[in-house]
Amino acid sequence: MGLAFGVLHMSPAEFWRLTPRELAAIARATTPQRLPILGRSSLRDLMNRFPDGG
Repeated sequence: MGLAFGVLHMSPAEFWRLTPRELAAIARATTPQRLPILGRSSLRDLMNRFPDGG
């Protein structure tokens, strides 16, 4: 509801006419994609490639 009212400025009537599929599509299209969570080995590889400090 926050996305529909606050971001897209939909009226309550417009919001309640949406199907769940339409609402999910809107949420996907307007929400930044999240990067996958790094696993321990990926994090270790990055730390080895780009160590902190001098």
